[in-house]
Order: sequence, then structure tokens, then C-alpha cells
Amino acid sequence: MNPEVTKANPSSDQFVQSLARGLSVIRAFDSDHSSLTLSEVAARTGLARAVARRFLLTLETLNYVRSNGRQYELTGLVLELGYAYLSSQPLAQLASPFLAELAAQTSESTSISTLDNTDIVYIARVQKRQIMQFNISIGSRVPATTSSMGRVMLAALSESELDRRLANYEIAQLTPRTITSKDELKQELASIAKKGWAMVDQELQIGVRSLAVPIHNNQRQVIASINLSWQLGLNDSKKVRDEQIADFLPQLQSTAAQLEHVSTKSGQIN
Repeated sequence: MNPEVTKANPSSDQFVQSLARGLSVIRAFDSDHSSLTLSEVAARTGLARAVARRFLLTLETLNYVRSNGRQYELTGLVLELGYAYLSSQPLAQLASPFLAELAAQTSESTSISTLDNTDIVYIARVQKRQIMQFNISIGSRVPATTSSMGRVMLAALSESELDRRLANYEIAQLTPRTITSKDELKQELASIAKKGWAMVDQELQIGVRSLAVPIHNNQRQVIASINLSWQLGLNDSKKVRDEQIADFLPQLQSTAAQLEHVSTKSGQIN
């Protein structure tokens, strides 16, 4: 393998620690922390104040960060970093009209994501209402193990690849219903692989249910996933849940099939 593209170990001389630290400063900012002081950046990154200050001043000089003298926040230039990824994802460019139609048909929020190690990354989304306690937007990351889209994509991995990804991963208990046992999760993934869809019922957030199906390339490899998510009603029951599956699943599968057809026909996913 070419050493120039080999993944560097953090302890090797190929690993650029200063770059990693600079990226950690950028990632310290999010929807809940859009403006941070120097001390807050240092605390969130684990960097010494003097080190964090140097990175912030460098990012400010490069126009990725702005400051009023005490508070720091990201500028719109950071979007260029994310756009480089999104522009390499053909589905992100094709998905909008399909998601808009699905959201209109169901009156629920719908998203498409890709798998990044043990997280999913949202690459397209149409939100009908705010149902999550945290804000989800393009580029948001959620644990794959506790999301319907993530489980669909994890279920498509080989056993050895799944074991590799979960080896040093601890599943966080986000709600009392979250599956935290890896053995139990693997049983659930095996079931998902057989039936071809996944439902996560209040494991990511109490009161929220989601249903997902895979999106394939022309070689039938799972490359992404599409979901519907909705808030539970006051009269929720197993009967209501089964009716929701019967109603939403065919619409999800139809939208996924349309995306696969248009994408492969245009040659944008192979």
C-alpha cells in the first residue's frame, strides 16, 4: 500500500499532531456551542490555553474564526470544508426533490445519511417539525448503533468488519430503551439484514421513532440509508406502531428505489 495514503497511527511520525489539534478546535463549536471563550475552547479540546489561543489566532487569520475580543465563533468559510465532502456525495445532490416528495406524502421528517466508522453523517434532510432535543442538520453525526439508518448500514457489513468497528466502541445508553449490549445489537442487526429495514423505537430519544431502509449502488452494495422519523402520539401502542410500519415502509422503499434508479442511470453512483 502506498505510504502516502496509509492511515497514520497517532503515535507514528506520519501523524501531524498540529493538524489534528487545529481540527479539534474547529469541532469544538457546534449548534449548542456556537460562541466560545478561549477557556471554553481549551476545556472542550483538552488543549492548554496557550496552545488553544495559537490555534484560534491562526484560524482567525485564515478567516475560519472571528472574535469580538473575548468570544470566538466560526465563520461561513468553514462551510467550504464540509462542501468538499458533500460535493463528493452524488446522493446529496440528487436527493432533495425525492425527500421533499416523501415528506409531503407522510407529513414527517426524512433524511439520508452515510456511514462513517461508528457514526452516521447526515447528507440530506427535509424536516417537517422539530422532534429531536438536539438540532439535526446537514453534516450532523449520530451514533450508528442507536439510529435506524445506522443499523441498516451496519447490518450490511461483513461480520469481521462489524467486529472491527465495534471492538473498542462503547455503546452509550441514551435512553432506558437503548440497546447497549453488543451481542444483543448483533442479533438485532442480523434480523435487520434478513428483513431489509430497521426501526429504532425511542432508543435515540424518548418519544421519537424512526424507520429506515438501505440505498444501494448498481452492484447492490449498501452505500447510504434513508429514513422517516416522527414523534409518538399520546395513544401509542403496538397496533399503532405496526400501522405506521405498514404505512411508511412501502413509501420509504419506493423512494429508495427511485433514488437508486435515477442515480445509477445517470452514472452518479456505481
